[in-house]
Amino acid sequence: MSLGSVPLKYRIQIDRQQCMQCMRCVDNCSYGVFREEDDGNILIDSRKCTACHRCISMCPRDAINLSERPVDYRSHPLWTPEAREDVINQSRSGRIVLAGMGNAKDYPIIYDRLVLDACQVTNPSIDPLREPMELRTYLGQKPSKLDIRKQENGDFELNTKLSPNLELQTPIMIGHMSYGAISLNAQLSLAKAAAKTGTYMGTGEGGLHKDIYPYQDNMIVQVASGRFGVDINYLERGAAIEIKIGQGAKPGIGGHLPGEKVCTDVSCTRMIPAGSDAISPAPHHDIYSIEDLAQLVRGLKEATEWKKPVFVKIAAVHNVAAVAAGIARSSADAVVIDGFRGGTGASPKVFRDNVGIPIEAAVASVDQKLNDQGIRNKVSVIASGGIRNSADIAKSIALGADAVYIGTAALISMGCRVCGNCYRGLCPWGIATQREDLVSRLDPEVESEHVANLINSWTLELSELMGAAGINSIESLRGNRSRLRGYMLDEGTLDVLQVKPVGA
Repeated sequence: MSLGSVPLKYRIQIDRQQCMQCMRCVDNCSYGVFREEDDGNILIDSRKCTACHRCISMCPRDAINLSERPVDYRSHPLWTPEAREDVINQSRSGRIVLAGMGNAKDYPIIYDRLVLDACQVTNPSIDPLREPMELRTYLGQKPSKLDIRKQENGDFELNTKLSPNLELQTPIMIGHMSYGAISLNAQLSLAKAAAKTGTYMGTGEGGLHKDIYPYQDNMIVQVASGRFGVDINYLERGAAIEIKIGQGAKPGIGGHLPGEKVCTDVSCTRMIPAGSDAISPAPHHDIYSIEDLAQLVRGLKEATEWKKPVFVKIAAVHNVAAVAAGIARSSADAVVIDGFRGGTGASPKVFRDNVGIPIEAAVASVDQKLNDQGIRNKVSVIASGGIRNSADIAKSIALGADAVYIGTAALISMGCRVCGNCYRGLCPWGIATQREDLVSRLDPEVESEHVANLINSWTLELSELMGAAGINSIESLRGNRSRLRGYMLDEGTLDVLQVKPVGA
């Protein structure tokens, strides 16, 4: 160990009595932790371990053990092991520390301090097994009133011109994860799952690979500041278009795809040179005001003959409510709010862990602002960033969201172990990599079924939670904060959420 190097994060040990030397650990570890020696023994380099658990999952004899921080630093209230590791690593490399996934700080999770209501006796609950529950969700602008006229023959005619809306069979969508950040097999799995469950998924800012074309009716194409892969063919293939302004894991900066992950296929889809870093500019260079944004929104609508809704995605930051109100007036059909726990393939660690606000507070403040200004019907609200289960979804909708995006949860259902090394392109599960030998480990037929099962099970649980609250329509849950109570939340947070404390 060189002077100043960091202690082990993880230690891998093999039970030599159980080990049958099948070499599956050697074959499956993409980080080089295991190496076969000439005498047939297995040499272990624990410093390369990322705790991806691939070796443990593939070992037929359960002979591998992983322990966290076997030799830790001397404890200190300010200089945590993580803080010291960052200092040491940056002093040796002179570079920005990259990280994957969402905010990893030990901040309180507001979802876990919100509890849902249930009906009893005088306001009976609804049994979703015996009574119909309406979970269909429509995303897009809604008219403030309908002009319905009776014709001479007695029929009624709708004279109000309706904006294009997306129809979802469940308020759960799959968030934007680009080809390049994840493998084609991973994106194909997500696309198949979206089609199976009657919902939509986002392409991310990496264009649309031809193998995804069969699922284009369930795809939301993204236009980001780098405009990677964007042309009229791309725009016309999507069911909707999303303008990405910001991302919860890295507000204020653009996307970053390391050149190691830009293979020939990715370069063709993104329309960039192979092996080059795909770095999106921090701002859109044609957007410096709400008026500029409105011009792009209308331009995209005009290019697609006004047939597709246009969403705008922003990061959850301090003035998110004011920005969302401006977006609602820009002719956009939905605003996507990405909280600071939103996942990413690559982000500067200092941004991921220190910039932005929780999605719970952002959604509540946006919904309240839009209602206060009388423009809530002009735009749908989509919550994203840290959705872990059906309860989080129910709470998001009660706080004011129309629907949610899930991302990391879908990847976990496909095998992701949240090791946070997505940016390295060595994912042993075939998800966040472009190495053909690793990508081939992920079977789209199998993993699409896993993702679909997850969405279907959460949809069933959501209907149960609604029924317990005496609600039979998802529309009745939206913004219904009376169905929430805060537990161990301070007055300031309760005021932002517009939620009463437990017992009130």
